[in-house]
Amino acid sequence: MSLRNKIPVYVINGFLESGKTTFVRETITDPYFSDGGTTLLIACEEGEEEYNPQYLKAFGNVMVQVEEKEDFTEAFLKTCQKQHGPTQVVIEYNGMWGMDLLRNMNLPGGWFLAQIITMADAGTFDLYMQNMKSLFMDMAKEADLIIFNRCVDDTPADTYKRNMRAMNPNAQVEFERENGEPFEFEESLPYDLEAEIIEIEDIDFGIWYVDAMDHPENYDGKTVRFKGMVYKNRSLGSEYFLPGRKVMTCCADDVAFLGYLCHTKNLDKLRRGQWLMVTAQVRYEERREYSGRSGPVLYTKALKSAEAPQVEMVSFS
Repeated sequence: MSLRNKIPVYVINGFLESGKTTFVRETITDPYFSDGGTTLLIACEEGEEEYNPQYLKAFGNVMVQVEEKEDFTEAFLKTCQKQHGPTQVVIEYNGMWGMDLLRNMNLPGGWFLAQIITMADAGTFDLYMQNMKSLFMDMAKEADLIIFNRCVDDTPADTYKRNMRAMNPNAQVEFERENGEPFEFEESLPYDLEAEIIEIEDIDFGIWYVDAMDHPENYDGKTVRFKGMVYKNRSLGSEYFLPGRKVMTCCADDVAFLGYLCHTKNLDKLRRGQWLMVTAQVRYEERREYSGRSGPVLYTKALKSAEAPQVEMVSFS
């Protein structure tokens, strides 16, 4: 199948009243988004904001409403393809349905998932995270772009960004005010980047982990010291291991290990699961462990046995 017959699918997810409809409406009526063909909008829930079908039609869009989860099927999508012949598809997805429904679905011939965008209302985000954290994380963990809208002056944007980037390192995270203007904020760090050795306290490991990936200019060539648990695997080679920490990404059953590749000539002396105080120089290299992209590689200057932190699970606040 030639590229001109490929049909990109854009998925916009998030909870009710998270700003999905406003974002979709502004996007599909933007002349830069239109490819000159038909954009099929599949709306999977109704919020306070609504679509004007006539207005959408003026921009070459056609909308189909899906009210029940049971109606969002492979057969339904094939019918949409046959009836409307879209050149691109936008799905305003119902976050309460769970992403497995879409994740396990066979899309019609030619359709391909081009982008996933997750919307979040900064004003209600903490409440949703207290009650439906696993649902949100399921939406955001594969997102290409995460947008926090309706930000105000005291929105803890730096904390939100670190949590999202730790859970989904590939996601771009953006913040907007109520009027759609970018929300500017300063990402403060709890340690001294100008110190001869940057001392990372146990409580600050998560902050350092995210910042080291996002801002290589802060660490390239510098020396850091932190406490980490040893993870060894043959796939890393005979001189590399991961010193890191565990993080709960959404629930008690969903725990991941975060760490950066670390070089040492004393790998055989290390036990998997032991705690070390690591002093190492940070360099940035293109590695297969980072999917061929540039990422932090630690070159050890000193490794010392250490006691486990009082709180072993990582925080990003």
